Amino acid sequence: MKLLMSLLLALLLVVPGCSSEKKQSDGKLQVVTTLFPLYDFARTIGGDRATVTLLLPPGVEPHSFEPRPEDVVRVNRADLFIYTNAVMEPWAANIISGLDKGKVEVVEGGKGIALMQGPVSDQHRGEHDAHEGKGMDPHIWLDFDNARTIAKNILAAYVARDPANKAFYQQNAAKLDSDLAALDQRFKATLAQCPKKVLLHGGHYAFGYLARRYGLKYISASAVNADAEPTPAKLAELVQVMRREHLGYVYTEELLSPRIAETIARETGAKVLMLRAGHNVTRDDLQRGVTFISLMEENLRNLKTGLQ
Repeated sequence: MKLLMSLLLALLLVVPGCSSEKKQSDGKLQVVTTLFPLYDFARTIGGDRATVTLLLPPGVEPHSFEPRPEDVVRVNRADLFIYTNAVMEPWAANIISGLDKGKVEVVEGGKGIALMQGPVSDQHRGEHDAHEGKGMDPHIWLDFDNARTIAKNILAAYVARDPANKAFYQQNAAKLDSDLAALDQRFKATLAQCPKKVLLHGGHYAFGYLARRYGLKYISASAVNADAEPTPAKLAELVQVMRREHLGYVYTEELLSPRIAETIARETGAKVLMLRAGHNVTRDDLQRGVTFISLMEENLRNLKTGLQ
């Protein structure tokens, strides 16, 4: 696959009209992002001075995404390629290796953010160690201080690439930073008043950063790798926790099967609520104009309900 990408890229780059340029004819920076939080921050900071696109097709779960040769070609026509980190998008390495580094600036959105350790299931330990950073949790944007750092990294890349519009980008980034700080305060104030402090999630370990920041005990059915399946013993343990903690709600995650959460709910008489990890969104979400902050506000409403 990597060789095929390189050959196709080389062919297209020598065809007249297919070469990269610093900016398109409209003068806007061309930006390609991997995940939705990066996309939303980049379009907010870039405003009308940048054309920002999301590499993941709508509704595609990013852990299992495999880039196509045309994705590499698409990124090679950009000014900036923004990804989170090597643990969240291990497939980004194939794209980066095929880029013309003299034309495309690669931006690690999560630069400077320390990853926290997540659980690793024995069933998938070897696979997880090889592909998921040995159990490190890559969902850094769910700590909103980390989200603010990501936005600052994106801002720095914009200013370095297009210094003539520095003040414009800084103004937009300042507004975004203020909005993220206010979101953080709303989460703190609301969750501090919730009597329940156990967040039980029938999916993969995605909400560790959120739980740590707001003093919640987070229990997931599976480890960090999204395709892990809980054992019958693990399911029985989760049912016991639901009953012991008198939990009326179990959480599921967008873009992944709710089957485990629904099984736990049936066994305990609980209800299922959605939590948005925010990696990606559906086509309907895009058409509705959702933002990272609007998704997190939805999470806050569901957390308030589920932790009462």
